Amino acid sequence: MQVSIISTSDVHGYFRADDFRRPLQNDGLGLTRAATVIETLREQANPEDVIITIENGDFIQGSPLTNYIEKVNQSAVSLYDDLAETIGYDVRILGNHEFNYGRDYLERVLGQNDLLLNANVLDETSGEPFIGRPYTIIERGGVKVGIIGLITKYVPNWEQPANIHGLTFADPVGIATRYVDELRPQVDVLVLAYHGGFAEDLETGEPLERLTGENQGYQLLQIPGVDALVTGHQHRTLAAVINHVATTQPGYRADQVGLMTFALNDEKQITNRDAQLIATAVFPESDAVKAVVEPVHVATNHWLDTAVGHVGHNMQVTNHFEARLHSHPFIALVNQVQMDATQTTIANTALFNNEVKGLADEVTLRDIMTNYIYPNTLVVEKLTGQDIKDALEVNARYFVLDDNGQPAVNPAFLEPKVEHYNYDVWSGIDYTFDLRRREGERVIEVLVDGEPLDLAGEYEVAMNNYRAGGAGNFASFSLDKVVREVQQETADLIGDYIMSHPDTKIDQPTNFHVIY
Repeated sequence: MQVSIISTSDVHGYFRADDFRRPLQNDGLGLTRAATVIETLREQANPEDVIITIENGDFIQGSPLTNYIEKVNQSAVSLYDDLAETIGYDVRILGNHEFNYGRDYLERVLGQNDLLLNANVLDETSGEPFIGRPYTIIERGGVKVGIIGLITKYVPNWEQPANIHGLTFADPVGIATRYVDELRPQVDVLVLAYHGGFAEDLETGEPLERLTGENQGYQLLQIPGVDALVTGHQHRTLAAVINHVATTQPGYRADQVGLMTFALNDEKQITNRDAQLIATAVFPESDAVKAVVEPVHVATNHWLDTAVGHVGHNMQVTNHFEARLHSHPFIALVNQVQMDATQTTIANTALFNNEVKGLADEVTLRDIMTNYIYPNTLVVEKLTGQDIKDALEVNARYFVLDDNGQPAVNPAFLEPKVEHYNYDVWSGIDYTFDLRRREGERVIEVLVDGEPLDLAGEYEVAMNNYRAGGAGNFASFSLDKVVREVQQETADLIGDYIMSHPDTKIDQPTNFHVIY
């Protein structure tokens, strides 16, 4: 007999094979494709095999479609349950982004859902799960499978307080340990479904990132009695068996399906275990799931094609290198949005890749998505002047001088992986790079409000959540410097800003100078 644990995670509302970008559409993803994978695995199974399917969180937020439902058509929230029913999920888990639209909305969407497992988000008064139940035991074919539902405890570090009022995010490791002790004697296979990831190397336990408690998957793997661990949150693609515990993390936007299999003998003891991921891009879309989502999907696309305002005729990016070398009105617009949303006067952002085309004068919501392609949110860090200068020195590494003494992109940003997204352009300060100097000594002047940067002073700086953790070798940025966050995706904020400033005009920035 075989028990299979099938999972998706971090679907983020990408239910069709459509990332909503035009003309640079990516269709190698989507719940419709994942549904075909799941159905194929069911068809291939032997009659006596047991199959359990888990949706591991971040399901109701993160795409234009989920934004359309929340902003325009909340009567369509039943779509989420309809999809889960059509696919045949046995269990659903809370993700951190489930809280982005507020507790009231979350309770409306998932509060009465019988499939929801939630062991560690507790009502601060009763100490009980505020929605859902801690675990379930599913019995099929004489086999009992126990599943405990968990979420990262780090949500209060990101989420707006109003969205999580009255809630306590308990430590998932402690909660899991308690329920494992309770469930282990009752079940044949014990699964932890955790909307969180790994901060350590799975084999060695060596830290891969700063240990904040956000991603405690490695600690969950160490709990005696656990057979399987479904993870998510990080959008990584992982499948492994570590110390006899199978684990998966199935990517982002349903581009992967996690599959863990357990061979059981006649005494229902596990004799073998395996973990793998199945890429969904090569599978056709499920007609059944397409039929469920199609009306909302069509309405979303119609909504995306509506104009939101005008931004003038200088927002299109035709030379990406020049835009990074001298800044650009489109970059300044993104920084202006970040400063407006966070009430700061200094911000940085990247021109993520060379597919970013900027904006024509008349802007649609789809245009915004095509240009701001990541689901980033905003973070404000309190930095010293020295922190800012150190970050600018990292930015200055993006450039080298070629054989003719002309600026070019440092090959380190092109090989082995293109990383234009790790070079930021700043607004709210005046700064100068001298590329003739060696790296680490290229920032020769920084002014704030016309005065020299105070290296010992403190300044609030807006940036995206990816950069805020120091990603891109920005050692002067760290999460312990965060003073507040805006948990709304930056693409949405850009749309909101243009709608509230329908005739936006931004001139070519003049605050950034390069000497060579």
